[in-house]
Amino acid sequence: MVRRLATIVSVSVLPLVFTSGWASGVNAYAVVLLLGLFGAAGVADDVPQTLQRPEVLIVAGVLFLCEAVADKIPYVDSLWDSVHTVVRPLAGAWVGALLAGQSGSLSDVAAGLIGGSTALASHAVKAGTRMAVNTSPEPFSNIALSLAEDLGVGGIVTLAVFHPEAAAVVAAVLLAGGLLTLLFLVSRIRRFLRRRAQRREERRLASRAP
Repeated sequence: MVRRLATIVSVSVLPLVFTSGWASGVNAYAVVLLLGLFGAAGVADDVPQTLQRPEVLIVAGVLFLCEAVADKIPYVDSLWDSVHTVVRPLAGAWVGALLAGQSGSLSDVAAGLIGGSTALASHAVKAGTRMAVNTSPEPFSNIALSLAEDLGVGGIVTLAVFHPEAAAVVAAVLLAGGLLTLLFLVSRIRRFLRRRAQRREERRLASRAP
């Protein structure tokens, strides 16, 4: 299936679609903002005009700042991730379709599927890792992980603009490594979810107590 999609999408744009999809699953607003700024500055010729529009850049910048704050607060980051379970894959599909070029063509659909599915996979890794990190009471691990993600997305997107093939390889390695790590964190995440459900039940019972 992936091989057939890859033949439909232009080979030259496929690495950028894949990389932007991975990065969108981590921080979709940063991807839109960076690509738009690169395009508006004339650094990259392959960035669609839609991403360079001032209103798009402003909205992406504001939402990026919101995510930069929410992403560093324990439990708030997991709530933010749950809300973006739909947003990030849609953003990855949207950016992928725009990068593919011609609106409404089959190549746009294929690029959207690749970008969206890659974003969904990397989002699952991020959300699961955050759940595991939130089992620790201190906030410093959340801050460090958030900064690493922001820097990673910025670096990967920048690399993708100048060397898309190399960036795609790095993104693929990070995605594979993240999925393997997530498998090891499943038990910790389950304990976290059970403890959170127990706290909700305790609060509910306490509120009903006379």
